[in-house]
Amino acid sequence: MKAVALTRYLPVSDPNAFIDVTLERPVAKGRDILVQVAAVAVNPVDTKVRAPKDKVEEHPRVLGWDASGTVVAVGPEATLFKPGDAVYYAGDITRQGSNQEYQLVDERIVGHKPETLSHAQAAALPLTTITAYECFFTRLRIDRDGGNAGQSVLIIGGAGGVGSIAIQLAKRAGLTVIATASRPETTAWVKDLGADHVVNHRDPMVPQVRALGFEHVDHIAIFNDMRHWAEAVELIRPQGGIVTIDDTHHPMPMELMKTKAASLHWELMFTRAMFQTPDMIEQHKLLTFVAGEIDAGRLRTTLDTVLGPINAETIREAHRLVETGAARGKIVIAGFGDAPEAGAA
Repeated sequence: MKAVALTRYLPVSDPNAFIDVTLERPVAKGRDILVQVAAVAVNPVDTKVRAPKDKVEEHPRVLGWDASGTVVAVGPEATLFKPGDAVYYAGDITRQGSNQEYQLVDERIVGHKPETLSHAQAAALPLTTITAYECFFTRLRIDRDGGNAGQSVLIIGGAGGVGSIAIQLAKRAGLTVIATASRPETTAWVKDLGADHVVNHRDPMVPQVRALGFEHVDHIAIFNDMRHWAEAVELIRPQGGIVTIDDTHHPMPMELMKTKAASLHWELMFTRAMFQTPDMIEQHKLLTFVAGEIDAGRLRTTLDTVLGPINAETIREAHRLVETGAARGKIVIAGFGDAPEAGAA
């Protein structure tokens, strides 16, 4: 089968950062399902894993943690899917990724694809959707179905992949959403997704949020980096919560957090699969729930750009675009043929 892999960890500018390879088609065992991949997306985690380092892989390593495709075989212990089912998922960072024609993935972290979306539109969603969903409804314990309606949330990094679906999930939960964006096109993007207010994270945010009438906000999600930590701590309400997904090395003074009895939560959507937690199946449930919400018209894809076909050249270009830090929404690569999936744009 065709696959895009690496053996060395090189800058994205290097033509050999990714290579086209042929691998043996895997066989489904246990609770694994075998998926014929139709489309994949690239996330910041892909670029971080690929980042230059002095390491050489003995066997080609396949990256990719977002996919949509069709089940072609199931393991003997799999019960949630059957061959022919259309699915979407983010996979497991400890296993071979989605940049290959056929991928094994544990059924407990896979959802039924939204019926109203193409594979390209669906591939834009899994990793960021799981991340945003777990940030709000698992870590911060916001009521998914409106029990905290009227509360406020500040989403720092609103135009990125996670922020784009987080805005929609927060609005569905009845929250007042303050999103950050720094350019006219990204400001328009977050407003179109439903943000009630927009502030510029390249300027001091505290006075901007206070000018909107919020002395404090109930919840804060940091989806870009932790350089905004001090402002987040100043803005969070006493006994509120901050959730973040990156920059564990950044200084995070805790004095004011203690004074406010505020909580800090870390989110990594790979945790359940990495540690085989007893609640792994919650990712299957949440992806299937979101698919239903999309088909009902209450949520939408965050796809912005489609490239194709899936090969070393286009994967490298997608990594380059993500590394600019200027992308909005998600970048998807579709099809192993000569062109992107029909109707993918």
